[in-house]
Amino acid sequence: MTAPYRADQVGSFLRPAALLAAHNDPSTPEGRIRELEDRAILESLRRQRELGFEIFTDGEFRRTNFMSDFWHAVSGLDHSDAVARMWQAGGAGSAHASRVTGIVTQKLRQLRRLTAHELPFMKEHSPGAIKITLPSATQFPAIAYKRGISDRVYATPSEFLWDVVKILKAEVEALVDEGVSYVQIDAPRYSYYMDPKWRDWIRAEMGQDPEAALDEAIRADNACLEGARRPGVTLAIHLCRGNNRSNWYAQGGYDAIAEKLFSALQVDRFLLEYDDARSGTFEPLRLVPRGKSVVLGLVSSKVPALESAADLRRRIEDAARYVPLDDLALSPQCGFASTMEGNLLTEADQWAKLGIVVQTAREVWR
Repeated sequence: MTAPYRADQVGSFLRPAALLAAHNDPSTPEGRIRELEDRAILESLRRQRELGFEIFTDGEFRRTNFMSDFWHAVSGLDHSDAVARMWQAGGAGSAHASRVTGIVTQKLRQLRRLTAHELPFMKEHSPGAIKITLPSATQFPAIAYKRGISDRVYATPSEFLWDVVKILKAEVEALVDEGVSYVQIDAPRYSYYMDPKWRDWIRAEMGQDPEAALDEAIRADNACLEGARRPGVTLAIHLCRGNNRSNWYAQGGYDAIAEKLFSALQVDRFLLEYDDARSGTFEPLRLVPRGKSVVLGLVSSKVPALESAADLRRRIEDAARYVPLDDLALSPQCGFASTMEGNLLTEADQWAKLGIVVQTAREVWR
């Protein structure tokens, strides 16, 4: 059985002000940015260790967003074009369009390993087991495939998807071969199958049946993890409903996808968003096969208010009605900076929230 890691974190941390300023100044030398990244990673590793985490990430400090390792590792994308998406502000109830970087205009060609610029430093400096995050292959057809342009090189979004799968599968296998003990696939796209408005979008814009698309998404993520299973290695998937500057784009419980998702995804660990009412109830967790871990994302990375340990313990007890307590763990619902700019809270807020995760985990699973 893989390590339980009762206190977990999704991956990304808020960038220190000096690192953000350097990125925003086009005159900053690359060497200076690398120096600031190194410093930020070392400090974050120190904080993770002091809080009591047993699994360590580099905060994704070398990325511009949680997917950028992929963008920078391949050619075939036009970064001057984008697909617009609608985001919902967490408190204000307003929506805005968010543009992502790149439309596929040529067959993908891999230029380098995705995480080659991240892993060596972590292997040298991490005080414990390393978690590396990768974007799900399912993320890209919805945000990088533009009809009238992309279909000139990939006849369908599905054809594009399976080219992405080849690249990510190779990266997962390489990471495990290099000794990484925790690989997490970040897959916010599954939220589209929970939300009726996005199911309609899949039909209208992607030209796909949502159930068939869900089946293919599961096959694609499973394919990325094939060949990576080793003793002591944790393979995980993280689901959320959007996490950009404290905004979101989907809502709905896991009910609509739980039976397929939990039974068919070949992972050890599900990291699930559960920080507010948009995520629904714990009841769908009854369908999680025994022996697989569920990491309850009960602590919000979107808002500054600090959750209480008592409330977290109560909610864990509620979830344990559907999943044995021994198969549960605790984390924030998402990273604190899915994009470099980060969510709307402070670094002090972030570390306090990570501290309450560790404190609560110790109290529940002592």
